Amino acid sequence: MIIKAIKFRVGGFYTQPFVFGGEEGMDAFDPTVRYRGSLQNYLIDTGDEVILVDTGLPAGTPEEVPNEQSLLYTGKDVCSYMDVFRALGYLPEQVTKILLTHKHADHSGELRSFPNAKIYVGAEEASADELKGLGNVVPVDFTDGAYYEFPDSKKIADGVYYLKAKGHTKGNAIVVVEADGLYYMLHGDITYVDEALYENKQSVVYEDLAAARETLDRVRAFVRNHPTVYCGTHTPQGYENLEAKRVMDLDHPVPTVLAEVDFTDKKASGKYVCSICGYVYDPAEHGGVAFEDLPEDWKCPRCKQPKSKFNPA
Repeated sequence: MIIKAIKFRVGGFYTQPFVFGGEEGMDAFDPTVRYRGSLQNYLIDTGDEVILVDTGLPAGTPEEVPNEQSLLYTGKDVCSYMDVFRALGYLPEQVTKILLTHKHADHSGELRSFPNAKIYVGAEEASADELKGLGNVVPVDFTDGAYYEFPDSKKIADGVYYLKAKGHTKGNAIVVVEADGLYYMLHGDITYVDEALYENKQSVVYEDLAAARETLDRVRAFVRNHPTVYCGTHTPQGYENLEAKRVMDLDHPVPTVLAEVDFTDKKASGKYVCSICGYVYDPAEHGGVAFEDLPEDWKCPRCKQPKSKFNPA
């Protein structure tokens, strides 16, 4: 069993109010504390098949231009998701299954690039806009019973389990891979940074806060009871944990390294990007209306997040 990270953006950040403020409110936390951010998804090579966990941003998604008020910044492109995928030595035709943690475009952006793959997704969001027009979607009802602390699971292959983990979105899921005597937890946005898992904090992005709390409690219980390598999507801690086979110890956190941020010498295009789902607001497609002139209660058409979650592109 081989697990690899597909790293396509680096050098981002997530502010403390964004990653901690879901339950206590953003005002309870320090916006000048910026944790390191990145974007990566994961590949599982079982020896018999190649399975992807999520598929990155769509090719051509513009980079963001953050400022000191930005709540988050997804980072700079290394290259496209598909370029990184191929650089790992694989071809799209080899992928047999894609396990989607959730619908957002930074997780589902290149689904169409894998013609032979079945796309597994929680049944609650199988009809999401991001999946429309795809004929190879497999809605999952998690009917294989409990997997340790998680009551609803689907066995995908020997040692590969797909777990219901609602909250961030209504169809959110987690993937656990058993290998080397360890449990590799490959997740989307259960937490954006590992500090949130250590501190038991919810992010401000969720569709069902009560379900998100239940999921986070289950994740923490699983981590306490099983030697778990915690591999997230939005922090370099995800691939650092994977590469070091670092087992998460909730009582002894890995020391935090804060993001180094340079806000100078960046020119904006007039477009804005949703840092949650990747939606691009282009004034040319909206009657020339500048993003700044949209009503303050305007929300992202795709994920319904407020203007504050957008950055200039």
